[in-house]
Amino acid sequence: MVEAFEGNKAETKTMLPVIRSFMAAHDLRDVTVVADAGMISDANQNAIEDAKLSFILGTKIPELPYVVKKWRTNHSGEDIPDGHVFTQPWPATQAQKAKGRRDKVIYYQYKADRARRTLRGIDEQVAKAEKAVAGKVAVKRNRFIKLTGTTKSVNRDLEAKARDLAGLKGYTTNIQNPTPEFVIGAYHNLWRIEKSFRMSKHDLQARPIYHHKRESIDAHLTIVFAALAVSRFIEDCTGWSIKKFVQTARRYRTVQIRADHRILTAEDPLPTDLRDALAQIT
Repeated sequence: MVEAFEGNKAETKTMLPVIRSFMAAHDLRDVTVVADAGMISDANQNAIEDAKLSFILGTKIPELPYVVKKWRTNHSGEDIPDGHVFTQPWPATQAQKAKGRRDKVIYYQYKADRARRTLRGIDEQVAKAEKAVAGKVAVKRNRFIKLTGTTKSVNRDLEAKARDLAGLKGYTTNIQNPTPEFVIGAYHNLWRIEKSFRMSKHDLQARPIYHHKRESIDAHLTIVFAALAVSRFIEDCTGWSIKKFVQTARRYRTVQIRADHRILTAEDPLPTDLRDALAQIT
């Protein structure tokens, strides 16, 4: 199923129509929408909830969550264990329940490696901000630079807040009886979708395209997604990436030579690994 919309149509007007078409095509009563926080606006989340659909969404963390503050108060001087998950129930209000909305749960997971990467990025940005404030480099876009009129300074409050949040990632769901392992695991499987998106956009040349008629656009996208399906089939059968398969197989050709009334076929012998891969497909 391929859906295409005009380029000036906002995501809030495209997500639900696609979901409803998918549910109708496969006779589904409910689906679970899994998406990154950067892809889901508040309007989209409200629309998903109003449609009474299940979801697992990445959650932006503007402030240090209460459950994390409480843990730090009770474990003063201790580091949060790597992989620790904080659970924050988020019951629906009576007004929300009247609209059919469900209770939600927010999981906050702390990862030491994520914290190290984030803190390293904060250190680099703060160092650049300090140089800009000192007049050593030009002021560029930097969230840690505070401008008050013509006065520049390093926003230490924002720096402290960013350091407090380092290593935490939030996940919100409204599915019934969730577990953090299932919710976080489902979210982290998004890399498979992202991989397909990158492949369809670049390797399969889904864009840029220069079609203007709706029929041409639909035909182009149908071919792209058919090629994506074939690529996924080859990867599943062979265990190879499609890039490795194409680069390995494209070196081998079969050549037919006409000599008088005879046709001679010349071909390079296939290596064992490629022959085995082809056998898996056929």
